[in-house]
Amino acid sequence: MLGYDWPRVHALLNDLPAALLVTAVVFDLIGLATRRPGFLQVGFWTMLAGGVGGVVAVVSGLQAEESIAHGDAVHRVMETHEQLGLITLGVFGVLILWRILRERRMGGGERAASIVVSLAGIAVLVATGLYGGRLVFEHAAGIPTTVLQAELQERTRDHHHEGAAGSGPATGPDSSGGRQAPGEHVDPPGAPPHTH
Repeated sequence: MLGYDWPRVHALLNDLPAALLVTAVVFDLIGLATRRPGFLQVGFWTMLAGGVGGVVAVVSGLQAEESIAHGDAVHRVMETHEQLGLITLGVFGVLILWRILRERRMGGGERAASIVVSLAGIAVLVATGLYGGRLVFEHAAGIPTTVLQAELQERTRDHHHEGAAGSGPATGPDSSGGRQAPGEHVDPPGAPPHTH
């Protein structure tokens, strides 16, 4: 649709709403614990922003699903990821509507109930992210077959790390008396370079 690379758009858009929703629940918990309405107001507006972002993330995910080449294994994981995403959006959509209607009149028990529902929403949100991660890291979903084949060929070639004395920020002496960069491996003088 519209020529966009939807898997990349979805990857770009799905982190911020998740972070906002988690942050909203944290502010609500602080507000409930301290009985300070300022924290609850921040929680409400943060949840509202996260809910709007969640709609955008879900729509982009539905578009991405249509453009990813995949087999049965990816399809099953993708369907679960989609269902969890829709449940997450539904839970927080209900919470947002509840709070729009009741925010200023909520008693302690009702507020506690909304927090419990929020925590359940966060649990589903985490599960959604786990399945999204499985799509990318276990099934390479969204990576075009030609790119994946080229990467697999590249990985089968020998890959060498050779320490270069004096490169990068100084962190400590290497065996030749120079300085080595953080995380850099320097082979002893005369030793062949190591391979992975």
